[in-house]
Amino acid sequence: MANLGSVAWRAGLAVGVLGAACIAYGVFVEHDWYRSTRYRLEILPPGARPLTLLHLSDLHFTRRNGRKRRFLASLPQPDIAVVTGDFLGEPEGVEIAVEAVRAVRGRLASFAVLGSNDYYVPSMINPLDYLVRNRKRNRSKRNRWRDLVGQLETDGWQFLRNQKTALAENGTRLEVVGLDDPHLKWVDLRAALRERPDDLGVAIVHSPDPAPELAALGWDLVLTGHTHGGQVRMPVVGALVTNSQLPNRLAMGLSRFGRTHLHVSPGLGTSKFAPFRFLCRPEVTSLELTASRLAPQTTAEPGRGTTASR
Repeated sequence: MANLGSVAWRAGLAVGVLGAACIAYGVFVEHDWYRSTRYRLEILPPGARPLTLLHLSDLHFTRRNGRKRRFLASLPQPDIAVVTGDFLGEPEGVEIAVEAVRAVRGRLASFAVLGSNDYYVPSMINPLDYLVRNRKRNRSKRNRWRDLVGQLETDGWQFLRNQKTALAENGTRLEVVGLDDPHLKWVDLRAALRERPDDLGVAIVHSPDPAPELAALGWDLVLTGHTHGGQVRMPVVGALVTNSQLPNRLAMGLSRFGRTHLHVSPGLGTSKFAPFRFLCRPEVTSLELTASRLAPQTTAEPGRGTTASR
């Protein structure tokens, strides 16, 4: 019995040490282990020149994000930049966020939508609450979203709140819609009715929940964030929770809804109350949009040229 007790004690100690090591890794290593991932999508009309689209999401800027700002400043300028919400981790992050994304503005256009953390000041919650789909949320204190939008627009960003816009470059025409946050139930899908179905349709929205409806409405590319890729992922299993209505396997990366490509960004940040990532590195994504081949289907090639920064 004494030997059995000793074995149990040692096993418990080993589990505790392993758990502490995983937490330390998630907080001090992976949380700030930024990377840039590239995909190629053959979705432009035949003969069109390629376009680079940089997709960022869930930046969660606070006053102590110098490494994140330096990472963004190291990225090459894209043709089009898109941020799918949750710029802010606290009210004091407005000016820092605006300055940081200034470095990645697109050559042709820069589009942004907001997420719930931009509208309302984040607060600490029980992590187990993420297992409850219809949990009560604290929305008692408004965030500085109007200041954020005003400063972004001064810098040349186009803020889309259930609105459409258009873009043309070298004969390639894009119809773009930006939707308000589905997580807050402020999305208005009436704004997403296609007006130019022959143009390449790009829909941007914070949460991926409306992706099936946007696919049914004929949008070619849907860009979202919100899930943090699960933030904590396990081998084989993948994301444990995603705070989304879509299956957990769609929590990050590229997927297809018929002819529609969905890209869910795992984001660059986390809540300041949960500064931890595990097997889910923070990232930005560069989408290289190229001309389609003669075949009618499009292709997605994930993981091309992944680069990392520490």
